[in-house]
Amino acid sequence: MSAKISTNGRSNLPPGLRVARVAFRLLEPLAPGLAARQLDRIWFRLPTVPERARRLRVELPEPTPFEVTFEGRTIRGSTWGEGPTVYLVHGWGGWGLQLAAFVPPLLATGFRVVAYDGPSHGESDPGRDGPGRGTLPELADALLAVTAAQGPAYGVIAHSFGAAAVSQALLHGLSARRVVFLAAATDFRHMLDQFQATFGFGPRTRSRFLRRFTRRFGRTMDTFEVVSVIDEVLEERELPALLAIHDKGDRETPYQGTVALAAAWAGAAFELTEGLGHRRVLWEPAVVAAVRSYLAADRAPDDTGRVGRETMRA
Repeated sequence: MSAKISTNGRSNLPPGLRVARVAFRLLEPLAPGLAARQLDRIWFRLPTVPERARRLRVELPEPTPFEVTFEGRTIRGSTWGEGPTVYLVHGWGGWGLQLAAFVPPLLATGFRVVAYDGPSHGESDPGRDGPGRGTLPELADALLAVTAAQGPAYGVIAHSFGAAAVSQALLHGLSARRVVFLAAATDFRHMLDQFQATFGFGPRTRSRFLRRFTRRFGRTMDTFEVVSVIDEVLEERELPALLAIHDKGDRETPYQGTVALAAAWAGAAFELTEGLGHRRVLWEPAVVAAVRSYLAADRAPDDTGRVGRETMRA
């Protein structure tokens, strides 16, 4: 629900960020409401993805493209294969084929795979707030729209912010048998702390921004924390089985959030990796194999083995 930022190398901040820090410091005592509006614009802005970053890392069979109408706009995606359907859900600023490494092994295991770009992401149309902007509820609603059009989910693989979108979708009716979270984004207060450290605004700006957030979504930011959301789901129904994988060195989404999530999610399988960071978990062979085995466990137990409990190493 927020643009990706880095708090490393403060002395080497780009000129635009240095200007923003000065502006926030000036507005904090004089016009915190104005500062909160500016923070709102930054928070919901999507990062720009270089074209080279979108290159495929695996060879894929010919897909079947599809389009889903969502609130008068078009969500675009692709499907492969036949069988129980596994959905690939990208994160903030991501795209469906960012999870392409999972497609060939899932097809070989007898799954149908669906990948799509969320609103304002990839090849899909701009979302509710226009080009380059998005929100967590919108990404969750888009997932519900895609599953309604493409059929029930047997499994879901979600990366980063996509895990938060899946948790919201579960709260609003998504059903799946098995879910995999990779480098899950779970705690948005932590992200706001990062923003505050990077942009240098103070408590007055922060409190006004949080009030704006609550007015917009009808609930406070802390209620979007994934652990809180799954507690809400549990009040209504059982959770699907979960495999959560996170790298200890992830600098974008702290692994401690996934540790807390796995502890709260009854029966969850949990893996820590080392040396993969935030994105390499999407194509590391050991991770891909573990995910395939986990999703296939109910279908072919003699063929899938058992997801290990030891820490994976690059």
